[in-house]
Amino acid sequence: MAKTLSLANPFHEVVVEIDHQPWLAWYQADEWQEKLSEIIRGTLRYIQWNYESEVSVLLTDEGYSRQLNHVYRGKDSPTNVLSFPSFTLEELHLLAKKQPSLILGDIVLSLETVLKESKEQNKPFLNHLMHLTVHGTLHLLGYDHQLDNQAEQMELLEVDILSSMGVANPYQ
Repeated sequence: MAKTLSLANPFHEVVVEIDHQPWLAWYQADEWQEKLSEIIRGTLRYIQWNYESEVSVLLTDEGYSRQLNHVYRGKDSPTNVLSFPSFTLEELHLLAKKQPSLILGDIVLSLETVLKESKEQNKPFLNHLMHLTVHGTLHLLGYDHQLDNQAEQMELLEVDILSSMGVANPYQ
């Protein structure tokens, strides 16, 4: 049974759902809620996103990650993080000035993939998860890495945001 919690903030609401029980080996549901809310709100503050908004996070398994990646990206493999933005960057800026609150979108994190990568890259699990959460949040705000200049800008921003949270450069 999935657990859903919500922690309100004057500007940013983060809703975390856990549908894969092994996530609870690290933290209880309310602790995941607190940690992920901190990361997402910290990211939004850092880039000065001053509009009331909501982000949903699903903590899931590799199988569901693979299914979503196949359906929405045409890739038949699991992935560490998926982002499902509600709006394009242009729509976000137009709507933010007209609507009192925006649902930015959804972030999906796969436990097995994140854990495997953190071990392979010799990074602390939580640091890698923080990086992927920042990365996913930036995607919800229209940042991308399809082109080299976009990738460079996004990576620099991720490094700066993570540094502000006490996390070392994930690209080194």
